[in-house]
Amino acid sequence: MCNSRESSTEAMTKSKAETKSVEADGPDGGWGWVLVGALFVSSSLVFGLMRSLGIFFVEFVQYFEESAQAISWITSIGVATQQFFSPLGAALCNAYDARAVVMTGGCLAGLGLILASQATCLAHLYLTMGVISGLGWALVFTPTVVSVMANFTRRRSLALGLGFSSIGLSSFVFNPLFQLLVETYAWRGALLILGGLSLNIVPCGALLRPQRRSKVPEKVDSDSGSSCAAILRRVYSYLELSLLFERPFLTYTGAITLFNAGYFVPYFHLVAHSRNVGFSEYQAAFIMSATGATDILGRVVSGWFSDLGHLRLVHLLTLWTSLTGVFIILLPLSSMSGSYPIMLVISLLYGFCAGALTSVVFPVVPQIVGLERMMGALGLLQLIESSGGLLGAPLSGFLKDVTGDYIVSFIVAGGFLILGCLVMMTLPHYFSCTDPPPPQKHSPDSKNSDPHSESGLLNSPLSIMDKENHSETPSHSETSLGETAQT
Repeated sequence: MCNSRESSTEAMTKSKAETKSVEADGPDGGWGWVLVGALFVSSSLVFGLMRSLGIFFVEFVQYFEESAQAISWITSIGVATQQFFSPLGAALCNAYDARAVVMTGGCLAGLGLILASQATCLAHLYLTMGVISGLGWALVFTPTVVSVMANFTRRRSLALGLGFSSIGLSSFVFNPLFQLLVETYAWRGALLILGGLSLNIVPCGALLRPQRRSKVPEKVDSDSGSSCAAILRRVYSYLELSLLFERPFLTYTGAITLFNAGYFVPYFHLVAHSRNVGFSEYQAAFIMSATGATDILGRVVSGWFSDLGHLRLVHLLTLWTSLTGVFIILLPLSSMSGSYPIMLVISLLYGFCAGALTSVVFPVVPQIVGLERMMGALGLLQLIESSGGLLGAPLSGFLKDVTGDYIVSFIVAGGFLILGCLVMMTLPHYFSCTDPPPPQKHSPDSKNSDPHSESGLLNSPLSIMDKENHSETPSHSETSLGETAQT
């Protein structure tokens, strides 16, 4: 009897030691590389598609005979809906399963564009392309990103960089493709085809592996489950609203919001500024295309270098962001000499740094909030940072109207990124050379350590993996996932 227990204990110890060895030495990923492919496709069908919808702008103005401002609200509503409902996507993943949420989002994204092809007035486009597709996009992005991050530790930044590289690549491909579709099938036929194309998000969602449910009961008993207080506690937990009371998260979110206020200004106004200073239409368009090419390169190189571990991720993010701000300021100043090669070089450097910072933004988040709350943190981060993105372009346009050119607009945009870097430097342990241990989630009922408490109701992939790691008889795969989530 004693020998049996000892052999069982030795087997468990050996299994854990082997798992830790794999975690420490082996290349992580496995099925995660398939998820990187899913992120690559879904990102292109969300953000790449949103960037290219401007092709329909002229068609809508001519067909509906409405003002440019009224037409512009179509894309604005879609972007705002995607960012505003990102916490909803995170909460649904915490409550249910990421696979079902992403597949539902893919269906909504495609359905909105298919219904938009039958629109008879602008209100229909606001509802279909704006609200329905925007809601679908909100359910796709955050769960896919978190699923990729859950499958990587040492190569996390590279995995995200590769997945996000499709955004710049699809911008190259989609613009001429959409123009060809509009010329061949008119705008209604083009939207119908884009709706079918967006349905490819559904199989991408199907690639997300459903996580094992925790043995902790997922529903409270009938008495407490029906009470208003229990429901509010559950919603509070699923949305991770406790993060709004933690200074590190608020500091980081404030910095990213400032980044957003200046980051997108060149995408909106660089071509117009190039035309204003005397460059031809072809030269102005080529500047933007070249910027997109170095954007792709920057994402991949930054992800690879970040995973080498020579510098902390938060320091790399500060470096890339400050360089991006400097090059945004230099963009209009370089054009004052009238030299096209100089402006082209500055644009290439801007594109590289702008792409590089995007590969580091999300991997920093689990170091601030802990991997267990990553899903809710990303949802809240996108919700709050959207205010910066919505502020930047109108403010830039206002400054152009006041001054008559875009010089002040670009200087202010670059200043926003540099100011965001200064805010990020106030993070706790920022000037330390090593990463502090990630914080652990604390719930109001944690002192009781009751397995039936509200804190045990979180069903996100990350929290479930962490719980399975502490079960008494874990399998090899469950232990590996749990320790990955804790790293």
